[in-house]
Amino acid sequence: MSATVAVLVAVAAAGRFGPPGTMLLAGPLGAAVLLALARAAGLDAGDVGIGRRSWRRGAAYALVCVSAVAAVYAVAALLPATRPAFLDTRYRNGLGPAVTGALVVVPLGTVLFEEIAFRGVLWALLCRRTGAARATLVSSGLFGLWHVLPSLRLNRVNPAVAQIAGSGRIGQLLAVAGAVVFTTAAGAVLCELRRRSGSLLAPAGLHWAVNGLAILTAAGVVSWWEGTVPR
Repeated sequence: MSATVAVLVAVAAAGRFGPPGTMLLAGPLGAAVLLALARAAGLDAGDVGIGRRSWRRGAAYALVCVSAVAAVYAVAALLPATRPAFLDTRYRNGLGPAVTGALVVVPLGTVLFEEIAFRGVLWALLCRRTGAARATLVSSGLFGLWHVLPSLRLNRVNPAVAQIAGSGRIGQLLAVAGAVVFTTAAGAVLCELRRRSGSLLAPAGLHWAVNGLAILTAAGVVSWWEGTVPR
C-alpha cells in the first residue's frame, strides 16, 4: 500500500512541476508501475478491473455514461443560465487544441493513470483488506486530495468559479475546497460503477466524458461567444 501511495505522490509531483505534456509519459508509466505492484501483491487482471470477462459489461456501462454526460452538457451549453460555466479562458485557442486535449491528453494523461490507480489497484488492495465500502471511502478521499494541485488556478481561469468563490486568496481556497469535495463525491460514484460492472471501462467512460466532453463543449461555447459578443 505504501508503495502505491508513493507512486501517486511521484506522478502528482511530475504532473505539477514537470514541463507541459509530462503526464502523457508519467501517466502511462505510473499506471504500468502500479499494475506491476498489484501483480506482486497477488492481484490478477480481474481484481483490478481489466479482466476480459468484464469488458462487455464495462463497455455497456461506459456507453450509457458517455451518452448521459453528452446530453447534460448539450442542454447546459444551450441554456443562458448555465452557459457561462463553459467560458473557460484555457480554451480560447480554437477547436484543434481542444480536440487534442479531449482525445489524447485526457485519456492518456488523466483517465488511464487515475482509473488504474484509484479504482483499479488502490481500490482492489483496500477491498481485499477492508471490504468494498471502506475501499470506496479511502479511494474517493485520496482522489479528492489528488485534485488539490490541479485546482489551484481554477478561480483564475474560469469566470463562473471566480464569480462564486472570488478571485483572491480566499477565492482560491474556496475553489480548491470545492474541487476536493466535488471530486471526492465523483470518486465515490466512479468506485460504485467499478464495483457494479466489475470493470474499469465503466468509470473510465464516465471519467473521460466528464473531462473530455467538457473541453470540447467549452471550446465550442467560447468560440461561439467570442464570435457573437462585440469587442
